Amino acid sequence: MIQKPPIEIERGAGCPDGSTVDADGCIWVALYGGGAVRRYSPKGSLIAVVPLPCPNVTKLAFGGRDLKTAFVTTARTGMTAEDLHAHPDAGGLFSFRVDVPGLPQQCAAISGGRSV
Repeated sequence: MIQKPPIEIERGAGCPDGSTVDADGCIWVALYGGGAVRRYSPKGSLIAVVPLPCPNVTKLAFGGRDLKTAFVTTARTGMTAEDLHAHPDAGGLFSFRVDVPGLPQQCAAISGGRSV
């Protein structure tokens, strides 16, 4: 049986890159080539779009004391001089405030591994 994915991103909206989850269980997705971050409900409904001033949105994470600041990275790799002129902030780090905090990161102790 083929199961429907919980989130569907329409053609032309960019490719999902980094994602994270907030305290309400909503999924935040960075859209590479889409110039935005989207928030989806646990059932997969689109509930928020945060546009950014450059197309290649890569990763996002929550930070700050209250975990209500979203930090978003973008890329400029592969962009032409014309693209960079149109999007001078490409490759920058952006932030915005959210109403629902992110989840704290869990630390892991890994033993028996090999250092490289």
